[in-house]
Amino acid sequence: MDTSDSPAQLAAATLAVTAGRPERTQGAPVNPPVVLSSTYVSTREPGPELLYARYATETWSPLEEAVAALEGAELPGLVFSSGMAAVDAALRLAAPGTAIVVPRHAYLATLTAAREQAEREGSVVREVDIADTAAVAAALAPADGVPAGLLWIESPTNPMLEVADIPALVAAARLAGARTVVDNTFATPLAQRPLAHGADVVVHSATKYLAGHSDVLLGVAVTDDPDLRARLHARRTTGGAVAGPWEAWLALRGLRTLALRVDRSQASALELAGRLAADPRVVQVVHPGLPSHPQHTRAAALMTGFGSVLTLRPVGGATAADALTEAVRLWVPATSLGGVESTLERRRRLAAEAPTVPTDLLRLSVGIEDVADLWADLDQALDVATGR
Repeated sequence: MDTSDSPAQLAAATLAVTAGRPERTQGAPVNPPVVLSSTYVSTREPGPELLYARYATETWSPLEEAVAALEGAELPGLVFSSGMAAVDAALRLAAPGTAIVVPRHAYLATLTAAREQAEREGSVVREVDIADTAAVAAALAPADGVPAGLLWIESPTNPMLEVADIPALVAAARLAGARTVVDNTFATPLAQRPLAHGADVVVHSATKYLAGHSDVLLGVAVTDDPDLRARLHARRTTGGAVAGPWEAWLALRGLRTLALRVDRSQASALELAGRLAADPRVVQVVHPGLPSHPQHTRAAALMTGFGSVLTLRPVGGATAADALTEAVRLWVPATSLGGVESTLERRRRLAAEAPTVPTDLLRLSVGIEDVADLWADLDQALDVATGR
């Protein structure tokens, strides 16, 4: 990146725009090009140059540099074909026969992958309330002769929005001899930088906020540990979990507006959460920015933003929640999140969802539409759902 300031001196909003740009030479493009080639000319013993597109490509590099800059990493990130491909590679950092400590309300596919890995490799999965620091520390202690190998953190969690004390948990993991991976998808690097708190690896479903337009599947892993990066890279190469050039280019283009999108959606989410919390048609609203959130003080201390996701439980239970999803006209009933459009879904409609998630809980991902329009749509849908 050709700037007069180092990345460490630039604001995250600036890095989202400037990182991963081509060098400033006369006639150079402002944006990195898309290169459509599966292989590269090579006549001698392979060196650092490009060799084959499963190992590395010049179309991945700008995105890998940009996400690393946003996370405050010195080493480039690693782009994967999906968020779950990045998650799978990071989970495999746990040695066989050790325990993987994970949030009980982690992303469903993450929990599934951890359980399958444990069954395959003779490991153990210990599910915890990630907001309960003492409980997590206890789960990291050896039990039945099995030491902890990996601590997996989501903060806020999906979909319950619990907030972890990342610095304290990282310290506890180190004492236990375990690596720490943080899924930073919900918070984004604009709200928290786990590597600065000592986390070993950060992963993202770039499908969500980083790309931001619900048009690509992509994952990213970032670490400043050369050995861990080499292991993640080897897993990507051997497993073939590689991104297409168009997906990487689209994600980088989406990343350029990350700060604008997140600033808008976070502000709208907090406004909507406040209105819904005072609404008699609503049983419960959860958002880290509300003083009623159990970890609000922690979130305010550790994060620079409260996120764009909130949960809502309407009067009338699951029946009302389903009716609300059918009554909205602007909000999109769909899974996933982090796009420019606002989405919502009742999570327990999914058979694998944790039984501790209320049956009537709706997860709302706030987009960048006008907040008055978003509220008007929720208002009329709540009337329909609750029979008002």
